[in-house]
Amino acid sequence: MIKKEIFIGFLTGIGTNLLGMLIYILIFSELPILETLQESVKGDFIGTLITAGAILNFLPFFVFLKKEMTYRARGVLMASIVAALVIAIIKLV
Repeated sequence: MIKKEIFIGFLTGIGTNLLGMLIYILIFSELPILETLQESVKGDFIGTLITAGAILNFLPFFVFLKKEMTYRARGVLMASIVAALVIAIIKLV
């Protein structure tokens, strides 16, 4: 049961990260979404997009904490850590 709750939180964290990236692209980019992602990879600023999307993870994290769903909040935190590791790997490679 605990693993299921953490997994739900992890999926929520990944989903909100992707949603945050999408919102950031729609607000600040003049290009279509796919082209923006391709240009961000070419221009080496994909990490910035991932970081901007990860900011939205604060919302489900604190909602889960407020509702005393600590395992789901841990899952969201794990998703944020995975995003940070992906950014670090992208920067090193």
